[in-house]
Amino acid sequence: MRYIWLELPRRQGLAEAPDNGPMATASRPSAAPHQPLPERLRPKTLGEVVGQQQLLGEGMPLRIAFESGRPHSCILWGPPGTGKTTIARLMADAFEAQFIAISAVLGGVKEIREAVERATIARDGLEQRGTIVFVDEVHRFNKSQQDAFLPHVESGLFTFIGATTENPSFEVNSALLSRAAVYVLQPLGEEDLRQIVERAQAIDAVPAIEDKALDRLISYADGDARRLLNTLETLAVAAQQEKLARIDDAWLVRVLGERMRRYDKGGDQFYDSISALHKSVRGSDPDAALYWLVRMLDGGAEPRYMARRLVRMASEDIGLADPRALRLALDAAEVYERLGSPEGELALAECVVYLAVAPKSNAVYTAYNQARAFVKQDGTRPVPMHLRNAPTKLMKSLDYGKNYRYAHDEDEGFAAGERYFPDGMDEPHFYRPVARGLELKIGEKLAALREKNRQQRG
Repeated sequence: MRYIWLELPRRQGLAEAPDNGPMATASRPSAAPHQPLPERLRPKTLGEVVGQQQLLGEGMPLRIAFESGRPHSCILWGPPGTGKTTIARLMADAFEAQFIAISAVLGGVKEIREAVERATIARDGLEQRGTIVFVDEVHRFNKSQQDAFLPHVESGLFTFIGATTENPSFEVNSALLSRAAVYVLQPLGEEDLRQIVERAQAIDAVPAIEDKALDRLISYADGDARRLLNTLETLAVAAQQEKLARIDDAWLVRVLGERMRRYDKGGDQFYDSISALHKSVRGSDPDAALYWLVRMLDGGAEPRYMARRLVRMASEDIGLADPRALRLALDAAEVYERLGSPEGELALAECVVYLAVAPKSNAVYTAYNQARAFVKQDGTRPVPMHLRNAPTKLMKSLDYGKNYRYAHDEDEGFAAGERYFPDGMDEPHFYRPVARGLELKIGEKLAALREKNRQQRG
């Protein structure tokens, strides 16, 4: 999938929040002599935006909103550097609306009241135009602050746009969430980041970069256009001081130092590290598992990716030997979504230790793979008549469901001798529990049930 980078230059006069204040007005001074690189490369129109086609492509929801001329309140949810602020600015520009930006980190109810006053003046004054109120990091507002928007959103005084890096299901009040569409922005892809570098080079912002150094730089950016451009600007200044015409990999690592870890997301080192973590968990070594987890997080691995891998480990290597492991892995992922970094990473560490010390079984994983391979090579066998659904009289008259034995009515809740595979098919034993953890008891139960089946069938 290709993504959109939404942090390029925009039209003169479009409002933006200053770096040192909670609110911004609908006008902007002319470009400063030393304008930051991200500001010089902002989109002026939607036509200059690349990526995010799931939102801005033809027939997609935000594209339709822009083309309709009717703005609507929304929550923009996505990681840093994916264009949440720029979408809001472009929307205000497209609808010729007053743009008011509030920082939820620095602002509060006072700024909300001021925004309401200015929106009222814009609506009732000579200009008679609408207002878009943009709240950056909206998840940092408490319930009362978020509730302050509700009456004005409902009355149509202004259009509310919130930006958040956190899951709005947890961080935004349900009342406000019900009045706003939620749009999910994705990290930028590698090709989009390369295009950004090319645009920066086209305006002589940075010198040429050799392929290996560029690969490392894009890996370091990790889908974040702002991080990429800020890093490019740092490199450009350093290269100018040393009078370099070309940036190579060794120089890149030396200049960035601690900021550029020995970590290659998507490359061999990345996959070697995740392999080491997985094998440490499988080998029941909690110390080694913690080491590799911290190594990857310290090197820039996305914690959400790490959470997904932990869920996979719980299913693949622990399974029914300890079913609590899967639940704990899912809980750890949810805790991270609620807390973010660095607090949420402790839940990932707790999960890694639990997975490492839990009893291990790949019986379900092996059984699933064997069943898939069997079904793939086997024909499509008909469902036996006694197992078929019979919701109508006609189907019952055709013997659908006839002679089916309801297990709950049988002794010990088990219909001994009943067959559940297609007719004429040998019954394979895909699932073979190991003699560890809960699967030890599962194996004993299955052995007893199979013996009952054998006796009943003769």
